[in-house]
Amino acid sequence: MKFVDEALIQVEAGDGGSGCVSFRREKYIPRGGPDGGDGGDGGSVYLVGDENLNTLVDFRHRRRHRAKRGQDGRGRNMTGSSGDDCLMRVPLGTRVRDADTDEIIGELLVQDQRLLVAQGGFHGIGNARYKSSTNRAPRQFTLGSPGQRRLLRLDLQLLADVGLLGLPNAGKSSLIRQLSSAKPKVGDYPFTTLHPHLGVVRLRGKRGFVIADIPGLIAGAATGAGLGTRFLKHLSRTRLLLHLLDMAPLDDSRDLASEVRTIEHELADYSPELTDKERWLVLNKIDLLDPTERAQRQHALLAELHWSGPAFAISAATGEGTAELAEALMRRLEQMPHAFGQAAGDQAEDDLADQPWHPLD
Repeated sequence: MKFVDEALIQVEAGDGGSGCVSFRREKYIPRGGPDGGDGGDGGSVYLVGDENLNTLVDFRHRRRHRAKRGQDGRGRNMTGSSGDDCLMRVPLGTRVRDADTDEIIGELLVQDQRLLVAQGGFHGIGNARYKSSTNRAPRQFTLGSPGQRRLLRLDLQLLADVGLLGLPNAGKSSLIRQLSSAKPKVGDYPFTTLHPHLGVVRLRGKRGFVIADIPGLIAGAATGAGLGTRFLKHLSRTRLLLHLLDMAPLDDSRDLASEVRTIEHELADYSPELTDKERWLVLNKIDLLDPTERAQRQHALLAELHWSGPAFAISAATGEGTAELAEALMRRLEQMPHAFGQAAGDQAEDDLADQPWHPLD
């Protein structure tokens, strides 16, 4: 299925049904009086969050969505039926804006959450509602009010616990394939990944988390180079970032510390919030190095970066170190506040020295 994370749609709520002017005409009942019923309310348009969706592709081809109109009132005090609401299911993480005013209407973050985006029209009043002692044959009625019409911009930001980032060919797709059932494309050329992928990492004891893979970043990504500006937004709702670095045998032109700083600069230029997120360093492709050379490069790189956070050495291709990485991620996520502002449990953080984060040890 094609990945689409932006869409422009027109929504139209149903008009309210008009009231009815009618008089009771029945044998042996003279002067029956007014019996015009009210109209029905127009249907409204709602967006509904659905965790089983991960793309807005359905809205690329069908851009106009309308709710049903309310029926007009009828004689014998019969009220018109209300119009059916229009329910549109969208992926969790969808933010909705009014395209004309740029106002944020809301966002869908919870399964089956409903967001009203266009209010249906109010019903009209029939003449039976106007009768009184001084107005015994009213002919007044009201029309139903029109339903709300809006041009909406849908913007999807994927919901994931862990986000992967790094330069092209750092091994992000290989890692998500190793940890989960997701099967993104893997190749030995840059920009193999052209759109984000989500994978569910399952551990023992029914524990698990969601991991997101985005296309590789290059210098200038925050200003539009490569695929950066289009997909960096998908990291904004993650709780933790994994920064993958290719540790394969170097040529003379590569500088590992500079590659790390390039990604750091792009995160800072795109959003200070991304810079503030907890970020772990993952040194990938260590299967291509002998143990002695591996240790030397790890020590030199972490010393040059003055890296004090968690760091792992893994091979996404062979699986070496990935189980330990997944378990450490799960432990850390269980300690962190839940996503979307929910309160976190008061859990004490483990001593960092007791966890397998430091290749220098």
